[in-house]
Amino acid sequence: VQLQASGGGLVQAGGSLGLSCTASGRTFGMVAWFRQAPGKEREFVAAIGRIDGVTYYADSSVKGRFTISRDNAKNTVYLQMNTLRPEDTAVYYCAAARRITIREGDYNYWGQGTQVTVSS
Repeated sequence: VQLQASGGGLVQAGGSLGLSCTASGRTFGMVAWFRQAPGKEREFVAAIGRIDGVTYYADSSVKGRFTISRDNAKNTVYLQMNTLRPEDTAVYYCAAARRITIREGDYNYWGQGTQVTVSS
């Protein structure tokens, strides 16, 4: 079971970045993105159901700016991040769970993380 995240980088405030997470080895019920900023705990960002495509987002800090989507044929989940802010700077992790959940503890499989840095 592997999750491969990619697409991070450095961008100026107000810019956009897209992240990808490709899963291999098995199918999952849910794929999510979490992030961890320096000195802070990891937090939920967004998730999407593999079958029904229902999406879930964290609070208003990302909703309306970030969009999660999937391509089941490619076993890939995307996170499009627009209007980025310096406070979005973090390591972004994709994770997969067998069931529909947004609880971090329910996610059994994790990618390696990709750094997103937003400069002011």
